[in-house]
Amino acid sequence: MKSKSIKLKLLTFAVLSIIAVVIIVDVGKNNNNKENKNINVTNNNTEIKIIESKVTKIEQSKGMEIKKQQDIKQRQANLEKMWKIGYDEFFAKQYEKAIETEKKVIVEDPNFYKAYAVLGISLAYNGDFINGMKQIDESLKLKPDYGYATFNKALANELFGHYDEAIKWYKKDLELENFEWSYYGIASIYGRKGDRSNTIKYLTLAIDINPNIKNAAKGEEDFDNVRQSTEFKKLIGE
Repeated sequence: MKSKSIKLKLLTFAVLSIIAVVIIVDVGKNNNNKENKNINVTNNNTEIKIIESKVTKIEQSKGMEIKKQQDIKQRQANLEKMWKIGYDEFFAKQYEKAIETEKKVIVEDPNFYKAYAVLGISLAYNGDFINGMKQIDESLKLKPDYGYATFNKALANELFGHYDEAIKWYKKDLELENFEWSYYGIASIYGRKGDRSNTIKYLTLAIDINPNIKNAAKGEEDFDNVRQSTEFKKLIGE
């Protein structure tokens, strides 16, 4: 009897031991799973923070670039306004003011080609042909197809009596733009020379673009040598 009782106790102990081991293993697994989950959550949070930081930097960079572009546009707009002031001063025959205004534009932006064109023609009308031409050439160096600078080069040459050179540059301008005042410039030079045929030819082309050219031609001294011709009178309506 005692032998059976001892065997039963041993068996019971063995079963309980096995159950205890199973429980311990399960608890260990659960603890490991919890630790792994905590690690995964921590890793995920870290990755989210890194991504958020990158997104913030990208947004800041975009914001800075937008601000930079806005500043450039505003600066350009301010220079355009200043250039236009000089442009208007030239047409008001305030040549010295135009010269000073356009110089300020160039100090702010040495590549502002339009300012050189106005500066050059203002210098020419103020009596400085050589420096005026240098400024116009600088404008054309920066932008070879700039019509206004090309026209001004012709106009400056005409102003100082370089008529053949002026005609050449008026025609160059006409290759860039269909500008009535380039046709008019050529016509006025031929008018001085008394070349009735070419005067009528180019003045007609100017009037075809802008009929108001007739009014300018009526009081233009350059046409005095051809003014009495029938064709000229008929063309301008005298």
